[in-house]
Amino acid sequence: MIMVFSVDGSIRWNSFSFVRLISLGLIVFLVSAVSLGPFLALNQLPQVFSRLFPFKRGLCHAYWAPNFWALYSALDKVLSVIGLELKLLDPNKIPKASMTSGLVQQFQHTVLPSVTPLATFICTLIAMLPSIFCLWFKPQGPRGFLRCLILCALSSFMFGWHVHEKAILLAVLPMSLLSVGKAVDASIFLILTTTGHYSLFPLLFTAPELPIKILLMLLFTIYSISSLKTLFRKEKPLFNWMETFYLLGLGPLEVFCEFVFPFTSWNLKYPFIPLLLTSVYCAVGITYAWFKLYVSVLTDPPVGKTKKH
Repeated sequence: MIMVFSVDGSIRWNSFSFVRLISLGLIVFLVSAVSLGPFLALNQLPQVFSRLFPFKRGLCHAYWAPNFWALYSALDKVLSVIGLELKLLDPNKIPKASMTSGLVQQFQHTVLPSVTPLATFICTLIAMLPSIFCLWFKPQGPRGFLRCLILCALSSFMFGWHVHEKAILLAVLPMSLLSVGKAVDASIFLILTTTGHYSLFPLLFTAPELPIKILLMLLFTIYSISSLKTLFRKEKPLFNWMETFYLLGLGPLEVFCEFVFPFTSWNLKYPFIPLLLTSVYCAVGITYAWFKLYVSVLTDPPVGKTKKH
């Protein structure tokens, strides 16, 4: 917004308008004041900040959001099991099921280095910077601006501290606007929305909700895939074999978590396994969609060059 509104849409700083920059800052300030003003008047601002920055509530939520830290924590869990089997770790010094107990508090990783809030902030900032620099130095019009917003939302989801699983909707919803423009965006949208929607299944955990959530997701997914395939029927298929295999794998995963695992002996000893499998499997798909969108953004030419061709 600074580039388009305050610098006349170019990188030439001689077109910089201080008045427009002040007006843009004033708009941001007024929106923030209206949003936070009531909480400030009621002396509830510290409570709001404690929710926005839950540094005392641990890296992961009770149900791990399917992001990079879910893969990191799962890898730490696997390494700890291997270490115990090979007698490389002392079982008396390892907290049992700390990261998978379902409690919301701070925990230490067993094998891998424990992650601090500062580390998540640095990782999030590093993940955002390429898209921001690309938007500034290689402008791609309104579509490029929307892509940058989605990448920033996804980067926050991927590397943020104590991320809630519902935060994936911040990227899924704007991605739907891009899906009808280009085939590559349609492919990314379908992978992201299918994986993201399925990752929310554990939030609807009662028996009456089971057929409802499955039916609604199937209806939306089938309609989205068929509609976008029709829209881009003259181009190459939206999915390659690896992406197709991954998305089809959500079916067996759901069958195992809902209909097989509850009747096994593991259900009492390892009750967190369905949530762990769901989180890790969906984290792979969301990470892939984030990476694929980044590659598309960084390799697309600027708007001016696209028009010439």
